[in-house]
Amino acid sequence: MSRGTTKTAAVAASAAAAMTTPAQLERLAEHLRKLRLLKSGERLEALLQDAAAQELPYAEFLEHVLGEEVAAKTSKNIAMRTAMARFPFVKPLETFEFAYQPSIDAKQVHTLASCHFIEHGDNVIVLGPPGVGKTHLAVSLGLKAIQAGYRVLFTTAASLIEKLTKAHTEGRLEEKLKLYTAPRLLIIDEIGYLPIDRVGANLFFQLISRRYERGPMILTSNQSFGAWGEVFGDRVIATAILDRLLHHAVTMNIRGNSYRLKDKLKAGLVRSHDDSSQPGGEI
Repeated sequence: MSRGTTKTAAVAASAAAAMTTPAQLERLAEHLRKLRLLKSGERLEALLQDAAAQELPYAEFLEHVLGEEVAAKTSKNIAMRTAMARFPFVKPLETFEFAYQPSIDAKQVHTLASCHFIEHGDNVIVLGPPGVGKTHLAVSLGLKAIQAGYRVLFTTAASLIEKLTKAHTEGRLEEKLKLYTAPRLLIIDEIGYLPIDRVGANLFFQLISRRYERGPMILTSNQSFGAWGEVFGDRVIATAILDRLLHHAVTMNIRGNSYRLKDKLKAGLVRSHDDSSQPGGEI
């Protein structure tokens, strides 16, 4: 920008500031407050000066103001929905090390990140031994769903069963089932890490039935489908659960080593997993 152009822009900005009286600024700020356009209210004078300096047409100025406001509200809503999801941590998909887990189809994961599976009502089931990134993937896809405007809730299987069992004992089961049915996407982590008794298995089945073909889920497990009969303490209930989960589902089976053992593996202090011992298969 030449010295003359810079001077002209400065004069225009100064003129704009002079043309906007304190009374006008106060009225504009009040209008913005009433419309709850808080971001624009905070930056009102700066926005007016920038518009004058750039000699923006009215429509372009209005688009700029509204664009900032939408971006601010979107960011605030995403932060609020992320907090409400109760994730154990916040790790975006971009931080996942696909190179360390070559058994994962990165293209498939990025397709899931588009969240079309939610609209189609498909479940996503991630199987694999501890530490291979199942929870990271589940959280990352949950974050993508939130960015796409969906309400998400995260829970471990143990916490879910505990809360359903307590609600059942206290006569509040219907209320608790509605809580887990309401979110568009429900993430249930760590199925199989702790045994589930018959009551818990029946309660889990009731939730799965409530969400069947209505609300998609992401589930992670360190157990093969064939071992779910032992996990739920009842082969019949496990079969009924899997029948509903797998009717519309994408299954990913991670065959790899734990991220927690990465440094020890490099140093040769531990052996890598034998692929034949990884979860998978049918019940």
